[in-house]
Amino acid sequence: MPATLGRIALVSMPEAPDAEPGRPDSGGMGVALRSVALELAALGVQVELLTRAEQDGEVRELAEGVAVRALRAGPRGPVGPGELQPAADEFGEAVAQLAREGTRGYDLIHAHHWVSGLATLPVAIELGIPFVQSFYSLGALVNRVAPAGVAPEPEGRLRAEAFLAQQADAIIASSTAEVDGLLDVVGASADRVWIVPPGVDTSLFVPGETPSRDALRRELGIDDRPVLAVAGRLEPLKGQDLAIRALAELHALRGWAPVLVVAGDAAPGAEDWANGLRSLARDLGVAEDVRFVGALERSTLADLLAIASVALVPSHLETLGLVALEAAASGTPVVGYRSAGTAESIDDGTSGVLLTSRDPREWAIVLGVLLSDAENLAALSAGARAHAEGFPWRATASALLGVYAGLAD
Repeated sequence: MPATLGRIALVSMPEAPDAEPGRPDSGGMGVALRSVALELAALGVQVELLTRAEQDGEVRELAEGVAVRALRAGPRGPVGPGELQPAADEFGEAVAQLAREGTRGYDLIHAHHWVSGLATLPVAIELGIPFVQSFYSLGALVNRVAPAGVAPEPEGRLRAEAFLAQQADAIIASSTAEVDGLLDVVGASADRVWIVPPGVDTSLFVPGETPSRDALRRELGIDDRPVLAVAGRLEPLKGQDLAIRALAELHALRGWAPVLVVAGDAAPGAEDWANGLRSLARDLGVAEDVRFVGALERSTLADLLAIASVALVPSHLETLGLVALEAAASGTPVVGYRSAGTAESIDDGTSGVLLTSRDPREWAIVLGVLLSDAENLAALSAGARAHAEGFPWRATASALLGVYAGLAD
């Protein structure tokens, strides 16, 4: 680590990095931030995770060298995506105040999500320190793939992302598919874009039987039936409706159906859509085969993915692909829709199956074949675990540290 890089700020204005994923205000970005922060601290960097406080500002210590600072900005309580941008200036000023403190200067700011960048790019410019941006998803790409009825991302977001892409000293992408979007959609300069894949905790997400996994089966009333698992915030872009439709098609094709477990809470503003998933299951006659379990603690999610026969990633756009990696680490094959993120987090034919279609019957056919072929399912299970072992969080942090060090020097 260069002597010039001592303390860095990882900024996540929309999402508390220490919140349980699957909650309305937390997802894969929070998992990635927390995991990377812990690994960076182990490599000798002091890390402050800066997020928006829902109530009063506070400081929470995650580990030695890692602190979460919740800064007051905008209204109290959870807010929807459209309410974050007006609070960006206030949040940025709070970050600037921290950075000006003599004992808390930052050597680099890494903004996660476009609103975080909008708030803190002026701080980095004022202080003359390197600025790194991670987008996770681009508004223009979201607009291309969003299902019917979903309001398009606002023009303000599109302009802000293009501006940030031009101003950032470095942009971190998680996959080659994301790089294509950065270059073609927002005009990022290729020499400032770095691919740093996400990681997975292979000590938490592991195959095998445990008492807690047996208890989860009993709690869900699964018995010996096959289990399909889908995890993530409930919102149209995550496409959980496709999983329910595929389950119904599987029942029609084979006369039987596994249990589908849907983990996650409704995203802000998507409450009606989430309720519609339950109505869809009733209308298709598979309500008794679907379990809605809400947001799960990490250990319970690990148990769910381990007892699943197959994990599903039906998202229209899945930038990080963390659930696919976590399922793979659990020894569970993944069937996913080919999009940014899944194309690299799922090794087609080795850790699972990538589909280019969103036709529920095609998904049902693939699932039926997998669940009826124990030998192939076992081979995919072994391949999935081996695939996940190639994505340690330490490698992610080391790659980021290399980018940071180059900018600091």
